[in-house]
Amino acid sequence: MTWQEKLTDTRKGLRTLNTAIPETARAFGSLGETVKKSGTLDYKTKEFIALGMSIAIRCEPCITLHTEALAKSGASREEVSDVLSMAIQMGGGPSMMYAAKALECFDELLV
Repeated sequence: MTWQEKLTDTRKGLRTLNTAIPETARAFGSLGETVKKSGTLDYKTKEFIALGMSIAIRCEPCITLHTEALAKSGASREEVSDVLSMAIQMGGGPSMMYAAKALECFDELLV
């Protein structure tokens, strides 16, 4: 399965969940919008943090969503790679495995 297919499946699953729990979904969506728009860090920096955390907690669907956001926001492969290094330092061997997945995903979605 390609990363694009995984991204499509993730979105499909989220739409199903959002239908089942619409108020919670709206509240969570509002939280996401608020934290990305406010504060002193720019959007791309916040997405770098989210990607690093996604790797450290081993959330593959999160990796796909935040990697796509970074690819669309103009992040470079070098910037993403630097985030992957930090995530590996913080999360050890398991993070190294998920960092490899994140780089593969970024390379595919960057096109």
